[in-house]
Amino acid sequence: MGVKGLQSFMERCCPEACVTVNLREMARRHAAQTQQDPTLVVDGMACLCHWYSCEDWVCGGQWKEYVDVLKSWVDAFTSAGIQLVFFFDGVVEQRKRQEWIKRRRRVNGDVSKIFRHIKEHGEKPHKELFCLPSALATFTPFALRFLGKPVFCSVREADYEIASYARQYGSMGILGQDSDFIIYDSVPYFSVAKLRINSLTTVMYDRERLCRTIGLPVTLLPLLACLLGNDVVSEEQMQSIRNNAMATYRKNCSASRPCAPQGQMVVALTQLLRSLSTREEEDAGSVLQSLNLTASQRDLVQQGIFSYLLPGQNDFKLFDGSETPSAFEKHINPEILKACRQKHVAAEGFMVYNVVCAGVTECSNSLEDEEDTELLPQAVVYKPCRQRIYGLLLLGQDANTSDVPAVKEWFVYPGNPLKEPDMVHPVTVNLPCGRPCLEQLWFGNGPEVFALRLATFFLIFDCSEYTELYGAIENSLLAALCLVTYIVQQVESLSEEDVDAYLSQALCLKLYSPQQLQNIER
Repeated sequence: MGVKGLQSFMERCCPEACVTVNLREMARRHAAQTQQDPTLVVDGMACLCHWYSCEDWVCGGQWKEYVDVLKSWVDAFTSAGIQLVFFFDGVVEQRKRQEWIKRRRRVNGDVSKIFRHIKEHGEKPHKELFCLPSALATFTPFALRFLGKPVFCSVREADYEIASYARQYGSMGILGQDSDFIIYDSVPYFSVAKLRINSLTTVMYDRERLCRTIGLPVTLLPLLACLLGNDVVSEEQMQSIRNNAMATYRKNCSASRPCAPQGQMVVALTQLLRSLSTREEEDAGSVLQSLNLTASQRDLVQQGIFSYLLPGQNDFKLFDGSETPSAFEKHINPEILKACRQKHVAAEGFMVYNVVCAGVTECSNSLEDEEDTELLPQAVVYKPCRQRIYGLLLLGQDANTSDVPAVKEWFVYPGNPLKEPDMVHPVTVNLPCGRPCLEQLWFGNGPEVFALRLATFFLIFDCSEYTELYGAIENSLLAALCLVTYIVQQVESLSEEDVDAYLSQALCLKLYSPQQLQNIER
């Protein structure tokens, strides 16, 4: 979400801080000045809606065409000598859970509109109701790694890790769409929404010019962000401060610099902070103590300020940011925990790190009609599969199932109000040879271990009878067969035509190029 209204304020009321730049030219200058290859750190989550330009998305999306778009996008930067490093969100921090829930509910409303449009008009909605295909954020990192690009998955707030990485490695800039990047003292921030891929031109939001224009020390930007409202401090929690600032502003303001209402709020808060700071004391801590806040409000704002301080900038200690120990740590081998983190950061896995390290996982919105009671929600369909995976991760060979806490699932599906997580208990995975050992599955070698991995995979999907098919058909087709078989076993209302559609896509799509698929009449 970023800082409420800050970026629009810059565009409407502070255009001198929105500079059109040519990334190709900037890359040349950066290389000449630093003697290093210019690198852009890309906020992958912010780019998804710009990357997915395929026409069809209601029926699940066009993966092959999408990957082709990704390749062209990456090639445009490569041809300009610009290296790309991608970051994706890997966790939802506990302090931001309520904001995550609010967004998921808002998207649920959009999904309902999509299905109403389809029922009324018999066609997919127009662009104003566009919704990204389900799980696009999950699979895009794998596509980018396939294209040979470094991809990282965050273990805390992704914006923070992007800003930290860019600053640490002297990157040319950050490409994204989040006004938090204006607040971080990192590298230049470029807009992906304003990007013209053919010319590699975009807009740079210049924090230094912004501060010069509004007369605010850059050291107070984090405090301004908290008072405006961000992912840590909501608008509602700072409403009284903003009301008082606006009252003073209206009383003393002149019409010399007209702004939109939200722009007036930025100016009003800026004037308030300026009035509380002196040349000797321009740090956020000193000004914060002068604000009329309750103790709980002050603590919250302190956390918000701290969230903007990158490594090496946190001399201003505001609170203990250490995480509480995981409820599952005593059930997991330390080597497994270490491997989980490494695989997570390298975008080589999904969900496992959050389950074993925090005991929580989530699944965002998918296109499911809440009025269709015949089809089970996908979260319910795959729950038995997840339970076995949790059992494999958390229940060692000698584990007592009653001793292992349930996994907290924040899954979005029809009928789930998201008031609290679903508590899902692990289920023991038993093979004819006994319970698989996670350490052996992850770190073992040799044909016996490979056979054990294969048997475990088939058991999780209730497809043990397919073991003999391994090697007889392509792995991708065998995976599709396991998936469809599992769905058939779980969903009684699935028709023969549905099964045919699944299998025909697995078989036929690989025979066509992206261009041929685009030309198929729909």
